[in-house]
Amino acid sequence: MHSIRIGQGIDVHAFGPGDHVVLGGVRIAHDRGVVAHSDGDVVIHALCDALLGALALGDIGRHFPPADARWRGADSRQFLRATAALMREAGCRLGNADITVIGEAPKIAAHTAAMRALLAADLDCAQEQISVKATTSERLGFTGRGEGIAAQAVVLLLAAP
Repeated sequence: MHSIRIGQGIDVHAFGPGDHVVLGGVRIAHDRGVVAHSDGDVVIHALCDALLGALALGDIGRHFPPADARWRGADSRQFLRATAALMREAGCRLGNADITVIGEAPKIAAHTAAMRALLAADLDCAQEQISVKATTSERLGFTGRGEGIAAQAVVLLLAAP
């Protein structure tokens, strides 16, 4: 018999100078970049927050503080791999993750399979356990005005009793 734990996470970054964004570990051409201390991957940041929340271990800022120079420009997959190690140390494994990117652009449909593959590799699970999708905000709010991008993630963890 397994016990279950549920976590949710949200991340937001403003657009700024640049020619790409990183989402789910995948570099995607875009007319702007994001303003962030690390690579600004809202998919992975939301996913880490969901995992950490399910484990009752705080948030991504507690484990990878933006004031810490070690994380300047960091590949967010480092954060995910470290969070996955915490999950394993707690005796948990991923049941599934459901991630939604919120924004008008860039379009991600052509990139979701690659995102799922990278996320599954870092979490040591099957791609079928990871869902990545997108929605617009119907041109409402900061994402609708093209000022930034957001993501939310929900995870189900299975823990040995």
